[in-house]
Amino acid sequence: MKKTIVVVLFLYFVQGLIHNLGHPVTPTFVEYRNIPDYMFGLFFAAMSLGLTIGGPIWGILGDRGNKRIYMSLGLVIYSIGQFGFAFFDDVYIMILFRFISGFGVSASVTLLVAHVIEHSSKERRGRNLGWTAAAFTLGASIGYLVGGIVSENQFFINILATDDLRNVFYFQAILNIVHAIVMFFLIKDVVRPVQEEKTTIIDGFKNIRKLNPTLIVFLISLTFINIGTINISKFMDVYFRDLGYSITQLGTFVMITGFVSLFTSIVIVPLILLIKHQMNMMIIIQFISAIIIAIVFRSKEVLLILYTVFMIYVVIKAIYIVLEQNYIAGHGKSGKYGEIMGVRQAFLAIGMVIGPIIGGFLYDLKPIYVFDFSVIMFTLGFVLLLIVRKRIIKELNSIVK
Repeated sequence: MKKTIVVVLFLYFVQGLIHNLGHPVTPTFVEYRNIPDYMFGLFFAAMSLGLTIGGPIWGILGDRGNKRIYMSLGLVIYSIGQFGFAFFDDVYIMILFRFISGFGVSASVTLLVAHVIEHSSKERRGRNLGWTAAAFTLGASIGYLVGGIVSENQFFINILATDDLRNVFYFQAILNIVHAIVMFFLIKDVVRPVQEEKTTIIDGFKNIRKLNPTLIVFLISLTFINIGTINISKFMDVYFRDLGYSITQLGTFVMITGFVSLFTSIVIVPLILLIKHQMNMMIIIQFISAIIIAIVFRSKEVLLILYTVFMIYVVIKAIYIVLEQNYIAGHGKSGKYGEIMGVRQAFLAIGMVIGPIIGGFLYDLKPIYVFDFSVIMFTLGFVLLLIVRKRIIKELNSIVK
């Protein structure tokens, strides 16, 4: 494995860990400050809106060179957003700072993946993307656990005063600044010949219209699927709290899902990448996901089912992430992988905006409704992927003729 890929894996792991330190405490933080539960969804949606806008912008800037500067700058902006979210009491100002957080973190989220693609041969691209996704997921899972421990363990409470949950976010912001500095020194940019014509940021957004129509349908399916995925991930936090489980128990569960994802990426994903018709695999994954989520949250033995049946969903989700990134990367051009991955991040983030807003109100009505909504989203994604598959076959047939 190239040294560059190893560095990115390390940085992505650390980013996942730091980024998720505040996630397990956010529902309790919202309750602690007497903010209505539905605001939890709005806070997350604001951050996702920042990701939607930031992805294409940072992607185009990164394609011009100086990725390390933009990624480090983005992380500093993210730290400012997290600090402001914890510091201010006005919910509208808090929403603004969540937007700032999303805009900032979209730089490294977009450009690290583009960096992996840029330094991977076509044969090793899927494998490297799998390792990258696994590194982030593992880091995020451990971050959940650490966030729970830091907020509840007496040792950390004595040192960091984390019984005031604001201090968890301040601690996260400081660690993130350190991470930004480390990233600046570890990332090495690719030196490219100067191009006479440069794509502007506005041109980058306009270029979405010029994408292959089949890819656009795929990206729309990605939005629907991500609505379902995000709602399960984020409202699992609230669901655990409402079932009476502690933040540490939530963190332990999420950490285990991270290890399952890591095993999947190391052992299963390389085998899946050998399959010729990967679109068929993505279609099957969404069909199975809809069935699993429909079953899991209706079980009377929720914790048992989460540690067993739900882990199948964790496995196939890890597989799907690599397959969809690999498919989208195949539509990118050399030197412009930041742009195509920025577009991907924008479509993902649209789902991250819509999902929590709708999910927040559905959860207030009845918790099961938010998970049923995810089932519907997976089903819509499944249907759109069928359309993508049909279009791919049609395009291939036209080429043969």
